[in-house]
Amino acid sequence: MRLILSALFIASATAAPIERVWLSHSSNTPARLVVSWETSSPAAGAVEFGPDSALGRRVLAESRATRHHVEIPFDGRDGHLHYRIHSDGDPSEIHRCKTLPSRELRLAFVGDWGFAMDRDLSAIKSDDPHLLVSSGDNVPSLHVPGREGERAFAALVDTDQELFRSVPFLPVLGNHDRELTPRGAKPPAHAVYDVEATAFREFFALPGEEWKWHFDVPDFDLRLVALDLNHIQDHGTTWQTCHAWQLDSPQFRWYAELMAPPRARFVLTVMNEKQTHLQRLAKGGWHECFRKGSALITGFGYFAERALLEGGLPYYNTCLKGTGDLYKDPRSRFHAREDNYLLITARAGAAELTAEIKNLRGEILDRSEIPKRR
Repeated sequence: MRLILSALFIASATAAPIERVWLSHSSNTPARLVVSWETSSPAAGAVEFGPDSALGRRVLAESRATRHHVEIPFDGRDGHLHYRIHSDGDPSEIHRCKTLPSRELRLAFVGDWGFAMDRDLSAIKSDDPHLLVSSGDNVPSLHVPGREGERAFAALVDTDQELFRSVPFLPVLGNHDRELTPRGAKPPAHAVYDVEATAFREFFALPGEEWKWHFDVPDFDLRLVALDLNHIQDHGTTWQTCHAWQLDSPQFRWYAELMAPPRARFVLTVMNEKQTHLQRLAKGGWHECFRKGSALITGFGYFAERALLEGGLPYYNTCLKGTGDLYKDPRSRFHAREDNYLLITARAGAAELTAEIKNLRGEILDRSEIPKRR
């Protein structure tokens, strides 16, 4: 294998070093994994991988580039995938990530990472999640000097490279993830936000259209749905941040179709908007769809919260910077002004999911069960 790989590359006099590595999924199931990396100058690339450090399989990148997204098979259960990246023939060290479990699946949800890049995430790593999901505002903006555009997301990966190269990351959009210029006191003549989220979609490799996506874990009868909903009150102005949300919009029709039977036993919807902002919009259609799922998760507020909405739908707010103003939901059952994340655990054959709001010391602030929906 090593002889074959060396023949595939003509190493340059100065090989382009690998600056950062991150994992994600661009398919709608975990059957395939995307290994992404960046180099300071264009380079050819390949990923070697296998169930142990012997590796044994390889996939080549399509062309010379500074950023590569290479999709590889992600099979096996209850083990690890080992992988190594080659950049112009120069190999990285061998990294590894967990393959899918057969008995217990752990999902960690984080909100507003862009305003908490200095946080110690050891507690999340100790929970050893199989998937890391954001609820929006992954970066503070796309106009910080030196971190413009896609470099803002590179800076995010650099905050904890060990985490990003060992746990697949599925981010959800917030308004700050597409903020091109400062917002200002009133809508300016130019568009403040890139509604299409070009930098976000270029940097990450995600399912579907990427600004909205769904991801299924069939072994646990679980579906994740990411919506592009944030600052919806600014729609139609130069402050508009997200795609259309109206009853006849492509996004609403897509979501309604996903939530129609037959569907997964557990459906978790993730967004970056406050649920009360959507109650009277689209003739109540959003909440009608929400209630067909198992839980609603947002990163709207800078605090921790669990509410129980009409019809018994659990609603969670999570934020890595949890010390902001408290905007309690009218149906709040728990709230705390503390840095936090949400850990959801699925167990094979169980009739409910376990949801734990935890602080960054790993302490459980609130524990609840998410039942399957009819």
